[in-house]
Amino acid sequence: MPVTRRALSGQALAALATVGLAQLLGSRDVVAGPLRPALGAWLRDLSEMTRALRGRQLGEREFQGLLDDLCARVDLADLYAAVDLDALAARVSLPDTGARSVDVDLAALAGAPRLGFGQRVFGCRRGRAIVPHGHEDLCTAFIVLAGRWRGRHYDRLETQAAHYVLRPTIDREFAPGDHSSVSDRRDNVHWFQAETDGAFVFNVHVACHGRSGGARVYLDPDGERLAGGAIRAPKLSHTACVAKYGG
Repeated sequence: MPVTRRALSGQALAALATVGLAQLLGSRDVVAGPLRPALGAWLRDLSEMTRALRGRQLGEREFQGLLDDLCARVDLADLYAAVDLDALAARVSLPDTGARSVDVDLAALAGAPRLGFGQRVFGCRRGRAIVPHGHEDLCTAFIVLAGRWRGRHYDRLETQAAHYVLRPTIDREFAPGDHSSVSDRRDNVHWFQAETDGAFVFNVHVACHGRSGGARVYLDPDGERLAGGAIRAPKLSHTACVAKYGG
């Protein structure tokens, strides 16, 4: 089946996030039994997209656009009806600095197709952050599930041994239902700071061509300002980045 934006279902994306959070909460009643048809169709479409991306039938920009379209179609009313976010906050211990991440395995669902992408939930306390970082060989998308975030993105203009050269592209508040995406081609570096307690995002990530598995590169965007609004952002260790930006 050809991969088109029209073929991707917003209801299926809501189902994806619902099931993923249900697994995080340990509510086996929600995920027991056969895979729901809408979610199965969404998983098959995304699996096909992933194969097309890795086989270079889809470019990274096009794949990123498809992810953006999926995120924009989330039905949060359905999501909140199916997921108790108060229970989520009670069961997940959020760290004093940085973010907590929990992997979700949708491939474990009965009837699920073979998946070529990962799923994860991130949570932060107020003032804590998913610290600034870029990626190598990764397409990823965030969907805000709860809370408000300040989200910042940067285009990567140059990659050097000790730094990236960045250009700011996004700096705004993200509320539930808002989303953003990353690829090597657009908005490669991102940084999300929670502006409320109990802030959660859902993440889908794909290592595009399997070269580096989507490696993170931690950065300091408070670097030297260059001509045209660019920034020379030094590379940091994870420890140093969390110490400076984790909250």
